[in-house]
Amino acid sequence: MAVDVALGTLLEQGGTLPAHWYSDPAIHALERERVFARTWQFVGPTDWLDRDGAYFAARAAHIPVVVVRDGDTLRGFVNVCRHRGHLVARDRGCQRTLQCPYHAWTYGLDGSLRNAPRAQLEADFDPDGLGLLPVAVDTFGPLVFVNPDADAAPLADALGRLGEHIAASGVDLAALKLRRVEHAVSECNWKTALENTLECYHCQIAHPGFSRVIDVAKSAYLLESDGYLLSQFGPAKSGDDPRRPPMPSGTIGQAQYHVVFPSTSVDLVPGPPNLQAYAWSPVSPRRMLSTTFSWFGDGTTDDEIDQIVAFNNEVSAEDEALVLSVQEGLDSGVVPHGRLMPESEALIGRFQRLLYAALADG
Repeated sequence: MAVDVALGTLLEQGGTLPAHWYSDPAIHALERERVFARTWQFVGPTDWLDRDGAYFAARAAHIPVVVVRDGDTLRGFVNVCRHRGHLVARDRGCQRTLQCPYHAWTYGLDGSLRNAPRAQLEADFDPDGLGLLPVAVDTFGPLVFVNPDADAAPLADALGRLGEHIAASGVDLAALKLRRVEHAVSECNWKTALENTLECYHCQIAHPGFSRVIDVAKSAYLLESDGYLLSQFGPAKSGDDPRRPPMPSGTIGQAQYHVVFPSTSVDLVPGPPNLQAYAWSPVSPRRMLSTTFSWFGDGTTDDEIDQIVAFNNEVSAEDEALVLSVQEGLDSGVVPHGRLMPESEALIGRFQRLLYAALADG
């Protein structure tokens, strides 16, 4: 499929991606090939890889993956048996081999095929070329990333200044502990949902509780793009507003909302040391799975965690209604392109240009 060259000019002038890009199966297939098969994506926590033989299964968008600890080394593989395509690993656990439950083909933690029942009865059966396909794997703090391109550029290239921003907040990533995991399904295109997170132009209208905690005024709420990293910074409000949602106090005085292109979100909210990471997995043109992992510092009470999670969930519920309405409007096809506000929605513009460049490549 060819991508319209003129679209690049339109995006540079503040236009948006075409409405049909949010439902077109051909665009979805191209995104699989040229975006999600080539980029770093957050898939789970290092907390689940705390011992030799530990593993967990996850998704890098449409690609099933499994990450294992083999001694001191983390390895990642496409979680698809080389025999007939059954998924090899499910959920998470700890064992010395990975065995496909369909025909018991068994793989070592290095991905090599160790055993295939009746293989000795087959002429010319060579297990050497039938190991699990490797993916690149790396970590950032307690986050595990994979890239289906085993020869990908380093994860650090994609993260940019993310580590600097989090360190500036005073959060020690090594001291955080995983406390909550939540799953959700959204009946929308992944871009509809992600672009909503990349601007706070809508916050004062659509998120009244959020706007009583975070200063969303244009003069206070800052946007920054750095390669594949798209960042927002909002200072916590001070004063006694009886309408403000209950939030615990702590050392973090500024919210941070980061997106690592294409589909990873990393957030900090004001209060005690915390970190939320979101793995977004598009599974069809109009369906997306997401998993949220929440880490907190030692001493953070269950009540404080409940307050932060409730705050985030309230915003998420409001956002869900917004993106479903946007999806309905895009699906109508009546308005073929939108028009961004260049300053307030600068990160959406950057995201769309990155996506266009990736799809136009080749």
